[in-house]
Amino acid sequence: MTKKLRKHKNDLDQQYDSILGDISSVIEEARRAAVRSVNCIMTAAYWTIGQRIVEFEQKGEVRAEYGEELIERLAADLSTHYGKGFSVRNVWQMKAFYLAWPIPQTVSAQSGSRRILQTVSAESNLGSIATNFLLPWSAYVRLLSVKNENARRFYETEALRGGWTVRQLDRQINSQFYERTALSRNKAAMLVKGKKALPEDHEPPSVEIKDPFILEFLGLKDEYSETDLECALIRHLETFLLELGSDFCFIGRQKRLRIGDEWYRVDLLFFHRSLRCLVIIDLKIGKFTHADAGQMHLYLNYAREHWVLNGENPPVGLILCARKDEAVAKYALEGLPNKVLAAEYRTALPDEKDLAAEIERTQAMIEKRKKISR
Repeated sequence: MTKKLRKHKNDLDQQYDSILGDISSVIEEARRAAVRSVNCIMTAAYWTIGQRIVEFEQKGEVRAEYGEELIERLAADLSTHYGKGFSVRNVWQMKAFYLAWPIPQTVSAQSGSRRILQTVSAESNLGSIATNFLLPWSAYVRLLSVKNENARRFYETEALRGGWTVRQLDRQINSQFYERTALSRNKAAMLVKGKKALPEDHEPPSVEIKDPFILEFLGLKDEYSETDLECALIRHLETFLLELGSDFCFIGRQKRLRIGDEWYRVDLLFFHRSLRCLVIIDLKIGKFTHADAGQMHLYLNYAREHWVLNGENPPVGLILCARKDEAVAKYALEGLPNKVLAAEYRTALPDEKDLAAEIERTQAMIEKRKKISR
């Protein structure tokens, strides 16, 4: 290739990189705009649901005990019609949201009569309400957990002023930013410092779109995006365990659970027939840490309370760490009621060394396929 042709090709490559960057920016912004639009209407809808509940209770002079029954009944019926987004906890939060964020002049208050209200379309009504709430619904859920009203308003104001993501808001609340600012002699400097985002605060549009609150609100299938390596490992481990015999019964992959206001997912969930217990499997790309063990015990505590049926034994956790140089498999058996049951689990479950060896074989197979495909 002549020098002139090389220069021409380099110029074309630069032009292509430029248009690719421009188009990528358009797509990223469009995705963010879509998330903001859905969040606005969703937040307005949930505030309106809370309003309807409170007005119904006040009109009927509902007693407190019936108020709880009303929420439970609504949650059951709404869940039947619209899916997971209307659990008892979620409906309670909608009511709490309405009470914590009153709007001085709503569309219904301005209309003056039921007849006029009915002429206002539901879309325009929700649009009018949405203008009062500029944060995403998941941010308001996190703010509801802040009991101090002054602190809650502070975090809301700073989140709006600083353009905080939900992750950044959560980090600031957990670090008691309000209390630290109140005690600081240089409050202005604290506020400037708090505005700065950390790398872990960033949320790409792909993550925002898959916010469980949005997926539930739109009634979309809850799918989880993984790396090719994680996906291939999880699917292979699923097949491997099922081929060990008839004891392992597959229940689900990427099963979602909510603890407080945080969302988690377990990679694989099985039921072991002879042990009569759930087996929760969590895959980590990297080395085993104490944080991994802590998170697994969180899953096990949740499973004991919400997933275990009468007559079943306590669930067991299996942490698989797929390191490049060495794979690790570790059972979480510390929460079992006695050593006899723990010994029984050890005997019936696959050996940890065999599981680690299977991870290494699978990794090698995946890497080999990648090289061939290139």
